[in-house]
Amino acid sequence: MVDSSSSEWIDLHNPATNEVVTRVPKCSQAEMEQAVEAAKAAFGSWSKTSILTRQQIMFKYQHIIRNNMKLLAENITKEQGKTLVDAEGDVLRGLQVVEHTCSITNLQLGEHLSGFAKDMDTYSIRQPLGVCAGITPFNFPAMIPLWMFPVAAVCGNTYVIKPSERDPGACMLLLDMLKEAGMPAGVVNCIHGTHDAVNFICDNPDIKAISFVGSDIAGKHIYERGSKNGKRVQSNMGAKNHGVIIPDASKENTLNQLVGAAFGAAGQRCMALSTAIFVGNANNWIPELIERSKQLKVNAGHEPGTDVGPVISPQSKNRILDIIEKSIKEGAKCILDGRNITVPGYERGNFVGPTILTNVTTDMTCYKEEVFGPVLVILSVDTMDEAINIINRNPYGNGTAIFTTNGATARKFVSEVDVGQVGVNVPIPVPLPMFSFTGSRGSFLGDANFYGKQGINFYTQIKTVTQMWREQDATDTRAAVSMPVMQ
Repeated sequence: MVDSSSSEWIDLHNPATNEVVTRVPKCSQAEMEQAVEAAKAAFGSWSKTSILTRQQIMFKYQHIIRNNMKLLAENITKEQGKTLVDAEGDVLRGLQVVEHTCSITNLQLGEHLSGFAKDMDTYSIRQPLGVCAGITPFNFPAMIPLWMFPVAAVCGNTYVIKPSERDPGACMLLLDMLKEAGMPAGVVNCIHGTHDAVNFICDNPDIKAISFVGSDIAGKHIYERGSKNGKRVQSNMGAKNHGVIIPDASKENTLNQLVGAAFGAAGQRCMALSTAIFVGNANNWIPELIERSKQLKVNAGHEPGTDVGPVISPQSKNRILDIIEKSIKEGAKCILDGRNITVPGYERGNFVGPTILTNVTTDMTCYKEEVFGPVLVILSVDTMDEAINIINRNPYGNGTAIFTTNGATARKFVSEVDVGQVGVNVPIPVPLPMFSFTGSRGSFLGDANFYGKQGINFYTQIKTVTQMWREQDATDTRAAVSMPVMQ
């Protein structure tokens, strides 16, 4: 770690109190260039380090992270606001990606075809790209960085990561732990900042690939600017995830799943189930959904029993409230209103209580925009075909779910819905890292998705070798047993 000499600093506030808990530097141009130079210098030796050595570092790394989950969770709750239980889940889902990188001896295998012609073979290998970079969002301060630099580094790349300036503490702790695991200096580097840091990453000629998770505006900018500069880019962006409730679904399980998926993490998940489509008589369950939502406890994330913590900032809270107000004026009905909630002892916090809007149509603000708060939007239709049409007309394709006890219904939904990740009685279908995170359409830009086999493909370049060794040129290697003589 190097102390920043920057003269510009960003105040970081605890979302539950809005008190300043630390300050984050805006790295200077020289400091950012220094980080890239360190990564560039380290690439020569790190890319030649054996896969077994890289694997051993990841074995140690996952062990250190697991032993420090509570430390990481406490930092996340203080800086980001989510509950301690949810913060531990944030760390765990990132840890699972690190664990999967320990399979690199299988993940990075190439292919070999022997004897495709006389004395000729062809084989392919996967080689690292060079210096890569990651830009992460505020909502998962541990998980998203762990989607990026461990996968890149285990493939032999070096890395520059820019965590969110709103909550970089978890990423910094993770980098300390990576050093403890034995990662050589310069392999993974960190810079801080806002727009200037993002543009630096997009423009620096030594950076070969960029991973991004965040908003539509930033994601499109990074993809376009990075791609124009010849970089490989993967960009996970916005979402509008729909849950379809069929009348034959298990009511108890479905309602519990909807409440957790809509309001968990204060709705600040790119895979939050923010839109429910009730089909036919399933509409009769809405009053029970309201009652269950009312039972959620809104409080500071570190307080015992908290279900819903604050949103990240006053600006985010105001944006959520504006969307609710606009949608009511457009004709939506607010059947559960969390706008005026007050949390004793945390009156200055960025709290929004669980909110449910009904009578929603697809032209309303609450449907067209990603709210990114504890707001559940409800649409009602007569048939599943109508629900599928609504989902497929939406520009986003991150995730969706259906709740049903009928296998044929589920199969039809999975086949016809145009979304990259589908849950059947699973509200937030985020794949474990033996698969990849496969958001699609307006939710993703790029050719290779995050983690899993797709992640390995993103961070490596395939090289194909065709060779010929003529049989008649083979050297006679029999041992000589006669008396050696000088000639």
